[in-house]
Amino acid sequence: MFDLTLSFDNGPSPGVTPLVLDVLAERGIKTTFFVVGEQLGDPECRRLMRRAHAEGHWIGNHTFTHSVPLGRQRDGNSAENEIGRTQAAIGDLAHPDRLFRPFGGGGNLDEGLLKPSVVNYLVRNRFTCVLWNAIPHDWDDPERWVERALDQCRAQPWSLMVLHDLPTGAMNRLEEFLGRVKAIGARMHQDFPPACVPIRRGEIALPLNSYVSSIEESTSQ
Repeated sequence: MFDLTLSFDNGPSPGVTPLVLDVLAERGIKTTFFVVGEQLGDPECRRLMRRAHAEGHWIGNHTFTHSVPLGRQRDGNSAENEIGRTQAAIGDLAHPDRLFRPFGGGGNLDEGLLKPSVVNYLVRNRFTCVLWNAIPHDWDDPERWVERALDQCRAQPWSLMVLHDLPTGAMNRLEEFLGRVKAIGARMHQDFPPACVPIRRGEIALPLNSYVSSIEESTSQ
């Protein structure tokens, strides 16, 4: 037996997110979609997130451009540009805890995730920072990610898994994955394991040193 929380990053994607929502609805599973802000300028993407929200899924912030990890950006305005703009785009679909997931650059949990000005922004604006402890690389191995995901689940008592509702073909195996985790006794959750939430509602709950760079910043005038 183990616990599992699913989350989906980098969408919404009109050709993929509907399939993901259909599979989750059939199984009665609620998750979180961490969306890329610039995607929400597309009316169809916005409609998909309204559907997800209406079906009980949580909507979180995954930066505006998903281009360079925040801990590697020298722009002193990057917190507002990447987090603030996305939160504004999410608008009334936002979770009350203002969920934010940094971009890890290949799924890495390292000092590239954040920088001091971003931490200050998250605290000042009472965000909840949600990391992860399972990432089966579905985006770059769409045919074989399921076995890796199962191994990661079995290796720890509560996994917070990152999948991607992107047009790679990986989500064609989502139904299979969910069937297999159910068969081996997974208990599904929507909430997050505490060890994956270093900032909760603007309060620093866990040490951040390993996630925060000391990059020098410049602020445009």
